[in-house]
Amino acid sequence: AAGIQPEGFAWTLAPGERFETPEAVLTFSRAGKNGMSANLHAFVQEHIVRGKWAKKDRPVLLNNWEATYFDFNERKLLSLAKDAAKLGAELFVLDDGWFGQKHPRNNDDAGLGDWVVNKEKLPNGLGWLVKQCTDNDIKFGIWVEPEMVNPQSELFDKHPDWVIQQPGREHILFRRQLVLDLSNPEVQEFVYKSVHDILKDNPQIAFVKWDCNRAVTNPGSTYLPADEQSHIWIEYGRGLLNVFKKVRDSHPDVHFMLCSGGGGRLDYGSLRYFEEYWPSDNTDALQRILIQWGNSQFFPSIAMCCHVSASPNHQTGRTTPLKFRFDVAMQGALGMDLQPSTMNEKEVIFAKEAIKTYESIRNIVFTGDLYRILSPYEGNRTSMMYVLPDKSRAVFYAYQLKSHIGEVSAPMRFKGLSPDKKYNVKELNIYPGSRAATGSANGQSFSGDFLMNQGLPIGLSGDYSSAVIELEQQ
Repeated sequence: AAGIQPEGFAWTLAPGERFETPEAVLTFSRAGKNGMSANLHAFVQEHIVRGKWAKKDRPVLLNNWEATYFDFNERKLLSLAKDAAKLGAELFVLDDGWFGQKHPRNNDDAGLGDWVVNKEKLPNGLGWLVKQCTDNDIKFGIWVEPEMVNPQSELFDKHPDWVIQQPGREHILFRRQLVLDLSNPEVQEFVYKSVHDILKDNPQIAFVKWDCNRAVTNPGSTYLPADEQSHIWIEYGRGLLNVFKKVRDSHPDVHFMLCSGGGGRLDYGSLRYFEEYWPSDNTDALQRILIQWGNSQFFPSIAMCCHVSASPNHQTGRTTPLKFRFDVAMQGALGMDLQPSTMNEKEVIFAKEAIKTYESIRNIVFTGDLYRILSPYEGNRTSMMYVLPDKSRAVFYAYQLKSHIGEVSAPMRFKGLSPDKKYNVKELNIYPGSRAATGSANGQSFSGDFLMNQGLPIGLSGDYSSAVIELEQQ
C-alpha cells in the first residue's frame, strides 16, 4: 500500500489550507519484473535526473574513507590523490574528518556542524588541497553531513534548540550525533549556507558527497507550535527538499552524490537534486552483487555508485580477488575506496587497464537496457547484461558466488540482442597471467540468435570468479 505512515502522524488542516501527499509512481509491463524496472529506469532518466546529467558519464573516483578514515594530513591526502590519478581515476574525494577547529573532527564524537577547516590536518586550507589535485590532473570532491550535529561542537553550544528533541527526554545519540530540525527556516538557511559557502569559497570543487548517518529519534520541534508537533515528519521533509533545491540551483555544475549510512535515502524525490546515490556502506563485493541486483529493480545504473574496496573487506572480513571486485563495481558508476600504495605490481597493472576498459564501456552501462539473466538469490552463479537500444553493443557480467566439486554448469545464454546480427565476443578484465574464461570463443563472432539460444560455455572456477564480456556488432 502507498501512503503516509500513520504511526505518530496527524495533520491539523487550517481553513482554506491545502495539503498535498507525496506523489506515487506506478508502472505495468507485460515483460515481467525486467520490463517494469526498464520502465522505471526510463522514468528516472527522463524525469528525475536533471538535464545534462541524465546521460552524462560519471567520473571514476577514489574516496579516501576506507584508505585513511579520520587519520590523515596533507601529505597523506596528496599522495593518495596522486596515486589515484596514476591509476586513471578522474576524481579524488576527501571524506569525513577535514573540519572542526575548537572541536577537531578526529573521530565521530566531535566537530559535526562546525564547517571550518581543521588547520592541524590541513594547515594550508582546503583551497590549497583543491589546487594541488587539479594541478595533478585529478578533480576534487568533498564530504559533508550538514543535517547533523555533535553535542560536542560550537554549533550545539550556540543553538541546542536547533536539534530535533522532546521536552523532558534525554537526547538519544546515534553515531554520537543528533539531527538538526529542518522544519525551522533558520536551520534550513544554516544548512544551505554551510554547503554553499564551501563551494563558493572553493569554486574548483567538482563533487559533493552529501551524507546522512542517522534516523530521527525523539521526534519533536522547539520551532513548531505545541498543536503541530506531529507535523515534524512532513515539515522536516519539506525543509530538506527545499535545502536540496536551493543548493542545486546555486551550484548547477557540481556533481552531487546522495549518501545515507548506505541505502537510507533511495528515493526519487531526493534524487531530483543528485546525480547518483550510495547503495550501502557494505562494500563487500559478494554482498554488493545482491545489493546492486536489488537496487537495479528501481534505479538505473547511471545513478548507482559501485566501489572497489580493500581486501580483506573492512565490513565482512572477506577476502576476494581484485578482478572480482572490479568486475562487480563495473555494473554502475565505478569508484574506489582503497589504498593504492598497498597494491602489488600486477594489481596496479590490472587496475589501470580495468579503469581504461570501463571508460570505453560505461556508455553502454549507463544508457543500455538492463537484462537480468541468473539471479544471485536462486543459485551459485549470477549473470546480467546491458544492451544499447540499437543492439549494436552490449556488456555481459557473470559471477561465481560459490563453487561445488563436480558441479556442471550449462552454457550461459544472453538476452536482448538482435537475432540476425553477428557479434564479436571480447572478454574484458583478464587478470595478468590468467586465461580467458570464454576460452576459444574469445575474439570469435556469433549470431545474436546463437548467443541467446545456445549460449557460450564460460569457465568460472572457484569462489569469487567472474567474467565481463563485451559484444560488438560486426
